[in-house]
Amino acid sequence: MSVFVDTSALYALLDEKDISHPAAQRIWSSLLPQQQLLITTSYVQLETITLIQRRLGVSAAREFHAIFFPVLSTVWIDGQLHSLGMAHLLTSDRRYLSLVDCTSFLVCRQSDVDYVFAFDRHFVEQGFRTLA
Repeated sequence: MSVFVDTSALYALLDEKDISHPAAQRIWSSLLPQQQLLITTSYVQLETITLIQRRLGVSAAREFHAIFFPVLSTVWIDGQLHSLGMAHLLTSDRRYLSLVDCTSFLVCRQSDVDYVFAFDRHFVEQGFRTLA
């Protein structure tokens, strides 16, 4: 089984004050022993580190890098994926849909992921099965 891991899940794992933290911990704890293929993108990593650094500090960003980077399989967003994501973003005409979300949807479809670990409703709207 392959699982795409989104910023919303990664952030919830680190921030104990996040409303989704207990659910994120439970889901993450169930995924690791099963050695699932955990996929993310370079854009999700960038977005997550930026969010963590801003809200929780550099030490939390360091913790995130040490704990999560080694177990995540990263799809690097190249020029083609970036362009396709931008096209999706611009044609969707939705203010709160991000380029990171749009490239994530593309990677999920290309990688034929089984589930998405996310607390972001946009994945459900796009027809993905979420673990949260």
